[in-house]
Amino acid sequence: MNFPAELKYTKDHEWIRVEGDEAVIGITDFAQRELGDIVFVDINTVGEDVPANEVFGTIEAVKTVSDLFMPVAATVLSINDAIDASPELVNSDPYGEGWIIRVKLADPADVNGLLSAEEYKSEINA
Repeated sequence: MNFPAELKYTKDHEWIRVEGDEAVIGITDFAQRELGDIVFVDINTVGEDVPANEVFGTIEAVKTVSDLFMPVAATVLSINDAIDASPELVNSDPYGEGWIIRVKLADPADVNGLLSAEEYKSEINA
């Protein structure tokens, strides 16, 4: 499994890549493998302020639906239009073309409280 070192992770299996005062969020390689074939991503929080650890959308696989949790307090700016037409991108490229949302961070320093790649790897192998 792939765990890019430049990303931060949550125990709920989301990743976040900070880009200035904005960030891109998706689900981890581990999460997409656990879910199986992803068929739909539902995000209805564009334009909303979402507190840390609150649900910002859902992701639907063939056998289940899972909530998506905001890693840090942020405002949802946009969703990845590519996954509307091709939700399988979340499976094939979870850290690249399969990203889910772009956000404006309430406080970029909050990201420091998330897991490093090594900490996340330990978390899922526990």
